[in-house]
Amino acid sequence: MEADSVSIWPRMEPFLLGALQVAPPSKLSLHYLRKMATYVRTRDGCFPVLSWSMWRHIACGKLQLPEDLAWLYFETFDLLIGHTPEERLEWAECLSQCSSKSELDQQRTKLSVDTLQFLLFLYIQQLNRVSLRTSLIGEEWPSHRTRSPSPSDREAKTSSQNKNWDDQAHLSFVQSHLAEILELLVEPGQRSESGQALRDCKISLEAVRSLGLLLEGSGSQGRAVHPVHRLLTKGPLQTQSGYSTLTRSFPLHKLLSALQNGLTLNPFGMTACLRSGKKLAWAQQVEGAMKRAKIARNTHMAPPGSRMVLMSQVFKQTLAKTSDKLTGANIKIHRCSDAFIYLLSPLRSVSVDKCRDTTVVLGPVETSVHIHSCQNVRLVCVAGRVIIGASSGCTVHALTPNRPLLLPGNTDITLGPFHTFYPSLEDHMASVGLAVVPSLWDQPLLLGTEGLNSSPHHDSACYRLLPPADFHALVVPFNTEGDTCEVPGGLPPPYQAAVEEKQKRIQNWQKTVMEARLNKEQKKKFQELVEMKFHEWLLETGHRQELDSLIPPSLTPLSDSNGPTTDHKPLRNGRAVEPSPLAC
Repeated sequence: MEADSVSIWPRMEPFLLGALQVAPPSKLSLHYLRKMATYVRTRDGCFPVLSWSMWRHIACGKLQLPEDLAWLYFETFDLLIGHTPEERLEWAECLSQCSSKSELDQQRTKLSVDTLQFLLFLYIQQLNRVSLRTSLIGEEWPSHRTRSPSPSDREAKTSSQNKNWDDQAHLSFVQSHLAEILELLVEPGQRSESGQALRDCKISLEAVRSLGLLLEGSGSQGRAVHPVHRLLTKGPLQTQSGYSTLTRSFPLHKLLSALQNGLTLNPFGMTACLRSGKKLAWAQQVEGAMKRAKIARNTHMAPPGSRMVLMSQVFKQTLAKTSDKLTGANIKIHRCSDAFIYLLSPLRSVSVDKCRDTTVVLGPVETSVHIHSCQNVRLVCVAGRVIIGASSGCTVHALTPNRPLLLPGNTDITLGPFHTFYPSLEDHMASVGLAVVPSLWDQPLLLGTEGLNSSPHHDSACYRLLPPADFHALVVPFNTEGDTCEVPGGLPPPYQAAVEEKQKRIQNWQKTVMEARLNKEQKKKFQELVEMKFHEWLLETGHRQELDSLIPPSLTPLSDSNGPTTDHKPLRNGRAVEPSPLAC
């Protein structure tokens, strides 16, 4: 195996799920992280694992960060790393039994993370740092590392909502900052007084193992994917990197050179998926409005953590899918409008980017759901975390064990309780380790450009909690296998009372109609009047389009470009609707 055949690339998930999509506080700059790297190696209880209590001491006492922000970073890293579903469910049960802040703090002290990986995680928060040069000229100045983008590359660039999805930005970031990343792994005895690494310092194999958070690679095209430390300690890269089996360490300058020579674009990233990914099959994706839609996936060949499905420009269409091809995938829904999208499988993460007038209903999402630059989007999900940024007029119905994160630029955001179900929902929740409690959907955390908004009234105008009087349950209009027959965990009491009140009004209305004792002709006219008003309401609210798009394409009028793309029969009142152009 020649050294040139070894490829090393940035892993997608640390940047996609780990880097918060807001500029980091100044106290997470390299200067302070160098000090932290020295501190954690010279204090008991900080290395090789860092507990929450010690990180809180460093973050709040040394870096002067608010405790909620310190916990946000700790919690985000914990979401990113691998936990079994059983471990996540056990943790959720422990949290649900905490009845006070002191009990919650005591529970959190049981958490710990890999110290060096957490340092690297804090460093990559610089991914979304806005430099003065970038803010003035809009793009990074060309360097010897950059090349002219191909059409596929340009499509990937314009398709990316920000740097978190952009695999070319990940590569550029690692190439530009690799020396600083390695410097954080150097032991304190090999640093100068300013914290910088000495010229001839070495990095231990154990420290290089932590690079597996950010880097992975392959011995040759088509070969298995390995953590970066395995590639550096065998074959030609062992010579290039200067690895010594006696000292189990690498000279810093040789390690840096070997990594820089091997770095390449992630072969499982968004660029490759757009260029050569497979199409995701739906019932129909050619006729009418689906001609403009682009749906691609790499789930047939990507390793866990790199599986993705990209959906773009779905317009005036209902899409529904439950499939193993979606399970565990990172989903990007981009530039969709006037659409209804149901992805009813357990998912790894979901990004909804630059969409408008669209409803998105998701299966359980193990890590995070991020809404970015959207208008009038309705999102329904069970998720590890919900993040909303630079969006307006959006409504989110969520069941989440973590506080929703509101980034800068939001206006008129509505938060409501999770309010739907489908038959296999609870099985899917268990498979990704999400429970019904705790649910913190109504306790958002506002993260502004200056950090956390500590005042409860500051910027609170950007969101509201859904008034119970405006609450309506959502029915998933597709039939699948499973035992779930109600909203998991039920509705919060005020919303349950609102539903019961509406049901009572319907019963009173039916009773009034029966007691009116209308004759046959009066009943007919009354029925016509009710149906006319109902259809007017459907048109005014946009629900007519939603119902029309559920009609199978073979029975949709040729003049109507809206056809369904679903693997299931539509449901009405719990029963499958027979195909009919008049079904609505």
